[in-house]
Amino acid sequence: MFRIAHLTDPHVGPLPRPRLRQLLSKRLTGYINWRRGRDKFHDMELLAALVTDMLDHEPDHIACTGDVSNIGLPDEWTTAKVFLDSLGPPDRVSFVPGNHDAYIDGALDGLLAVCSDFTSDDSGVLGQFPYVRRRGSVALIGLSSAIPTAPFVASGRMGRRQMAETEALLAQLGAEGLCRVVMIHHPPHTAGASAGRNLTDSRAFETMIGKVGAELILHGHNHIGSVATILGPSLPVPVVGAPSASSRGGTITHRAGYHLFDIAQAEDGWRIAAQLRGLLPDGTIGLIEELSLVPEKLPLRESLARHRSKAKVKPR
Repeated sequence: MFRIAHLTDPHVGPLPRPRLRQLLSKRLTGYINWRRGRDKFHDMELLAALVTDMLDHEPDHIACTGDVSNIGLPDEWTTAKVFLDSLGPPDRVSFVPGNHDAYIDGALDGLLAVCSDFTSDDSGVLGQFPYVRRRGSVALIGLSSAIPTAPFVASGRMGRRQMAETEALLAQLGAEGLCRVVMIHHPPHTAGASAGRNLTDSRAFETMIGKVGAELILHGHNHIGSVATILGPSLPVPVVGAPSASSRGGTITHRAGYHLFDIAQAEDGWRIAAQLRGLLPDGTIGLIEELSLVPEKLPLRESLARHRSKAKVKPR
């Protein structure tokens, strides 16, 4: 059995005090939002408690799907590395960036220069996407949907080159018989987020997965626990979104949480047991829900019908 913990959108604080010249960009709106309440929404003591609970469950690997930063300040890059270091050594922690990590031009390059060890490929290449990390019978594939955008826009994009390389990589890993776990920040399915917050090439992503498949896709961005599917070559592929790891949001689906996935090989494929753990109404960290992820083996026509019936994200 191989255990993966998945957390996302920690929005690590406190936010450093920016210089005036650093606010002459999209950062200004982000800084105003932070000072108007976002700093209270993202609780660092809660994040620390969540990480402690996660580490107590001894995952073999940890996937962090982006938004360790807030407005892309250089001082945030060091803070982000301290946070990633607290999860574990780089060979056991995989990171992919989010839109807040690429808040303005140059921010993502700065962050990756500091945190690139957490994106290293099997070949040793740092900070390039897609990357792959083989861990026993599991392959973790890291993608980047992080791009700078205009104020009040939080969309992402993979781009043609990355999409084509990902398709070839997934096909190769599938031929090797590995359990393929894809990590990306933005929900990669067409119903995953509204315009202005979506992955703009999600339709191409769905087409790619339809050709080569995957066993599990992990994302963040929506700050809510969710389960959806994308139709693979024969079976729907689970697409699982996690809440923000530091959120004190109102409803239970918006409160801080993370996922645990236990992956085991079976005679007819892979078995993935999943649970959502996080902030409970009494203020403690515990089990929120056991998740059912593995679709039944259905004829293609019936699988397609079921996939269409689940096109919208289902909050957990």
